[in-house]
Amino acid sequence: MSDSEEDCQLGAESEQEGSELSDGELQEAFAKGLLKPGMNVPVEEPKRATNNVEGLKKCLAEFKRNLAWVERLDLTNPPAVDMVAKAEGRMELSQDGEQVNKEDDFQREMYFYRQAQQTVLTALPKLQKLQIPTKRPEDYFAEMAKSDQHMQKIRKKLIQKQMAMEKSEKAKKLREQRKFSKKVQVQVLQKRQKDKKTMLTAVKKYQKGMSDKLDFLEGDDEGKRAAAGAPSKPHVNKKGPNAKRKFKDSRFGFGGKKKGTKWNTKESHNDVSGFRSKVAHGKVGKKFSKGGNKNKRPGKEARRKTKARK
Repeated sequence: MSDSEEDCQLGAESEQEGSELSDGELQEAFAKGLLKPGMNVPVEEPKRATNNVEGLKKCLAEFKRNLAWVERLDLTNPPAVDMVAKAEGRMELSQDGEQVNKEDDFQREMYFYRQAQQTVLTALPKLQKLQIPTKRPEDYFAEMAKSDQHMQKIRKKLIQKQMAMEKSEKAKKLREQRKFSKKVQVQVLQKRQKDKKTMLTAVKKYQKGMSDKLDFLEGDDEGKRAAAGAPSKPHVNKKGPNAKRKFKDSRFGFGGKKKGTKWNTKESHNDVSGFRSKVAHGKVGKKFSKGGNKNKRPGKEARRKTKARK
């Protein structure tokens, strides 16, 4: 029998058996090379959900214990009345037949919240009737979920973080103060330069006779007085010598005019009789002989010829 005939026979047998082959037959077919990709397609039957009510009740009866309610603390109750809907006068379905849209998250959560409210309202009277305290004592200390060593590490970490933040804030304030002090310093220097320039201008005007006032000498005192709110000094006319100068002039005499003695005139400007070119060009004291300087060093070519002669 050839391989093609065996393949056809195996296919016919598999069709007759409903494609139910044993593991041994499948292994032999795989060893002969009769199994190829795509020939075997697994067919999975849809799972059927079984609602075995009797079995569930039996399991419940096995592990159910007849305990007191205080040991179970289980309550099954409808949600509390929606006070908002009641206050607004909206129609509300009965508590047993209330429909909740499962796609509406807010409505669903509110339903759970109201159910928890009704559970608390139902459980508190029962607990009080059984004389079970429902409030935590003032001196109650609950056991921590984390150890003291772990909490100390957290506390240390928080303190380090707080100190770093304080250090950063302090450095920030210090930078701002430095900027402000630098700005104030620049303003003070600018004011000083401006005051100095103003005083020099006033002094030059006074020297050239363009002004006979000496108020610039008392500018700082006047500014301080004005800032302090004190009355300014009465203006004193300082034109002319004071009493001390007059007394000395009467006793020792007047030496004559000093200012303007070195000013040029038309005659002195045109008079060039005292001009000396050597003095003007800075050649005084140098020797200008015909032979030149005897101690002058010979040139490079002369030194080379001298060495060649030797």
